[in-house]
Amino acid sequence: MGVINEVAFNTVHNNHKVRLFTLNNQNGMIVQVTNYGAIIVSINVKAKDGKLTDVVQGYETAQEYIDNNEFYQGAICGRCANRIRKGRFTLNRKEYSLTVNNEDNHLHGGLMGFDKKVWDVKESSASKVTFQYTSPDGEEGYPGTVSVTVTYSLNENNELRLDYSGTTDQETILNLVNHSYFNLAGEGSGTINNHQLQIEADFYTPLTENLEPTGEILTVKNTPFDFTSLTGIGDRIDTDHGQLTIGNGYDHNFVLRHRMHHLDLVATVIEPQSGRKMEVFTTMPGLQLYTANWIKNVKGKEDHIYQEREAFCLETQNFPDAINQSHFPSPILTPKNVYKHSTIYKFSISN
Repeated sequence: MGVINEVAFNTVHNNHKVRLFTLNNQNGMIVQVTNYGAIIVSINVKAKDGKLTDVVQGYETAQEYIDNNEFYQGAICGRCANRIRKGRFTLNRKEYSLTVNNEDNHLHGGLMGFDKKVWDVKESSASKVTFQYTSPDGEEGYPGTVSVTVTYSLNENNELRLDYSGTTDQETILNLVNHSYFNLAGEGSGTINNHQLQIEADFYTPLTENLEPTGEILTVKNTPFDFTSLTGIGDRIDTDHGQLTIGNGYDHNFVLRHRMHHLDLVATVIEPQSGRKMEVFTTMPGLQLYTANWIKNVKGKEDHIYQEREAFCLETQNFPDAINQSHFPSPILTPKNVYKHSTIYKFSISN
């Protein structure tokens, strides 16, 4: 599809203006984001032959995102991304019940999470845009009024940087995630099984049959979850392994090696045919690898029909259900603290 027409995003939703913003650099890289769901709509990067291609799944119009985006293509998920078991947690001896929207769990902020809100535009330029959203006390069951911002910026090193911040007026939980679906051969170009992936993680968090964390932290060694060196995403995806059966592929949180709050390289992906390489840097402790296992017959850009395992997500995050697992990094935000994290998706050509 390439670059999307900004006119297709000039609409009004729930009395708020929706717009599309185009960021570019001198290398010809083009990134488009919308204030609906703070969604990454397109990322156009060159292959080794110089061809510019869009490498994220999505839609061509704002209305399609509003009507069809049940899989969170490109969106910011919150207030608390990933799963919270049974939609319940206790904070300061008070139990909270959140909206349940994934079997009997709370997923990605609930029925009307941050992915379905029109965010305010605080500033925008040719290389940067900042979105802001205020989530009222009690929204989807969460305590406290929370104000969050996400800034997308593109530099001359082909780095798309996401800077998140959040404040609250009472103790709450916060875990913001971008849910872009990547295919470095180009969105709509088929399987991602040939992509080579490396994740800087020696451990992962396994799941119950309901896709909730068991609370265990297991080694990746001698399992299909060992991506400590470059490995084809599809090489072991159909291995007879209980965790792959539960997820219908990879849908798991990896425990990153790096020190939390340090912006470090945590994952590398290479697509051999195009030569495109993507490196992921983050300050967060976890990385969710999702191989689009539940995508079936989703009509996207240029009438492409997206199917399972035709994209991958690398979601930089706190661990799923962390509020109910005392040994996981804490997702609690207090009025005295500011939530901050940064993630970079850097694009280049593999040698």
